Amino acid sequence: MCCANDSASPEARPRASPPEVIWPETSARPPEKRRGCLGTGPGGSDPSSPAPCTMATLSVKPSQRYRLPDWHTNSYLLSTNAERQRDASHQIRQEARVLRNETTNQTIWDEHDNRTRLAERIDTVNRWKEMLDKCLMDLDAEIDALTQMRESAEQSLQAKNLPLDVAIECLTLRDSRRDIDVVKDPVEEELHKEVEVIDATKKALQQKISQAFEKLCLLQEVRQQLNSDHRGKMETLDIDRGCLSLNLKSPNISLKVDPTRVPSGSSTLKQWDDFSQFNKNRAEAEMKGAIELREAIALTIAETNNQLEAQRVATEFAFRKRLREMEKVYSELKWQEKNTLEEIAELQEDIRHLEEGLRRKLLNLKLCHTRLESRTYRPNVELCRDQAQYGLTDEVHQLEATIAALKQKLAQAQDALDALYKHLARLQADIACKANSMLLDTKCLDTRRKLTVPAEKFVPEVDTFTRTTNRTLSPLKSCQLELA
Repeated sequence: MCCANDSASPEARPRASPPEVIWPETSARPPEKRRGCLGTGPGGSDPSSPAPCTMATLSVKPSQRYRLPDWHTNSYLLSTNAERQRDASHQIRQEARVLRNETTNQTIWDEHDNRTRLAERIDTVNRWKEMLDKCLMDLDAEIDALTQMRESAEQSLQAKNLPLDVAIECLTLRDSRRDIDVVKDPVEEELHKEVEVIDATKKALQQKISQAFEKLCLLQEVRQQLNSDHRGKMETLDIDRGCLSLNLKSPNISLKVDPTRVPSGSSTLKQWDDFSQFNKNRAEAEMKGAIELREAIALTIAETNNQLEAQRVATEFAFRKRLREMEKVYSELKWQEKNTLEEIAELQEDIRHLEEGLRRKLLNLKLCHTRLESRTYRPNVELCRDQAQYGLTDEVHQLEATIAALKQKLAQAQDALDALYKHLARLQADIACKANSMLLDTKCLDTRRKLTVPAEKFVPEVDTFTRTTNRTLSPLKSCQLELA
């Protein structure tokens, strides 16, 4: 009966212990199952048993039994493990909060520091851009001044042709003297000296013109380098200002592939600063050399003008008269040059508008590409070719065609601009040729006029069509023309 009572007791039910419970070595082995008695009765299995059992047979299988210390140990271990798990969880929560706060503060400060660095970098690049702007303005002014000085030297060089021709003509005429009049007098000595002085001044001016041409080539080369550096600074400012304007709510931020890569051709900060400093120093050195050359050219022109003042006085009236006759053609060419420059300015403005339109179309194309790429991540059946997909695809094709048309038109505009520049160069070359022709025509006209009429008594009347002087021919000349 004790077995029956034990099986009916609630405490006899086994309790499942957690996996982490480790039983102590002092625990007693659970009691063995009790066997029922065999008898000859209905419950017995062997009717040949010699003696029947007086105890009742169990109807259910008896459960395991543990000792009371084991039960207390199990409870203690459960409580201990629970406290340990709670302590570990509390520690993890505290560490997570600290990590979240630290990473949040670190992210905020990193973003603030990088924003500050971007702003400082923008200020640095902007200061360099302003220095390059000033350097470009000074360089353009120096190029214009040196060009004008070179043109003045060329005009002064061309102006020496007339005194030289007059001196040579005088010497040639004096060679026609006959008999005793063919004498080496002081006049002839002065004429030879005048020819030598004119040749020397022409060589000095030609040397200065060559030096000015070489210096202008160097200045143009420096200007191209400065202009390239300036364009790079402008593009950098646009990019950095765009980066500075971005924030967490900007619609165009996204993850990129390998953004921390170092692009090929990258330079260090020292190389960047040395590059701009080298360009600036080189431009300043070339401008300093150009200023010295301009001063030398001005001094040479002044010296030659002083040396040939006596010869220029005799031909001043005829020279100015011929210049007035050629001013019409010269003014026409200058007017064409002005109109060409205005057309170049307008075409450059249209090119800038085309480039701006092309840039905007590229932004629209980037937007369509981003939308299409983002829609490829729709899950499962949601990745369908809907109307929005077709519309975005059509928009991409339309934008690509538009960009191609804009690029073609931009190329045509660039070709037209190059053609205008080439034509402008031809106009300027023709203007220089006209200036040279003015001197040459003046020399020829004076040579023909001085054979018959003294220069101080001659007041020419110029035919505007044939550019010749209308005057009455002598009877001898008329008869010679009739016989011809």
